[in-house]
Amino acid sequence: MITYNDLYEMLRKEKFSENLQSWPKNFLEDISAYLSEKKEQSEMNSDIFADSVAKTKKQLENFIAIFKELMLRRKKKLLNLVFVAAETGIMKRDYENMLTLERELFEKMVKAFEESEKELAKVFSLKKIEEKKKNRMIIFNQNVGQFVDLFGNTAGPFASGELANLENEVAEILVSGGKAAFVDENN
Repeated sequence: MITYNDLYEMLRKEKFSENLQSWPKNFLEDISAYLSEKKEQSEMNSDIFADSVAKTKKQLENFIAIFKELMLRRKKKLLNLVFVAAETGIMKRDYENMLTLERELFEKMVKAFEESEKELAKVFSLKKIEEKKKNRMIIFNQNVGQFVDLFGNTAGPFASGELANLENEVAEILVSGGKAAFVDENN
C-alpha cells in the first residue's frame, strides 16, 4: 500500500521531470485503500487517541492536497502530449507511463483535436471555393482600356483575345456590354 511519504516523493519527481513518471498499475487502488484507512482512523472518537486522530486528519487533508496537485501536473503534461500528438501524429512518448484512465482520456482528446482539424480544413476549402466563385474568367472580344474596378483597383488595359480572371460583377458588366465573353459558360 502507498504511504504519505511515497505520494510526496511521487509529486516531487513529477514536479521536476518533463516526462510523465511511471506509476504502479494498482496506483489508484492503493490511493483508495490509503484514504479509506485514514478516514477510519480519523473517525475514532476515543479521548485516548485524540492527538493521534487530529494528526491523522491533518495528514489525510495533506494527502488529498498532494494527490490533487499530482493529478493536476499529470493533466498538464497530458495536454502537452495531446498537442504534440495532434500536430505531429506521434503518440508514443510517455504513452507507457500513463494510467489506464489517462490513456483513454489522451486518445479521446487526440481524436477530438483531429476532428477539429478536419472541420477547420473543410472551412478553409469551402472558403477557397467561394473565393473562386467570386471571380470569373473572360476573354476579351475587343480592346479595352484601363479602368477602375469596384474596389478602386486599376485593371487593364486588355487586348482583344486576352484572357482575364476578374471579379464576377466586373466580368458581368464587360460581357453585357459586348466587350468580352465568359470562358466558363457552364457556371
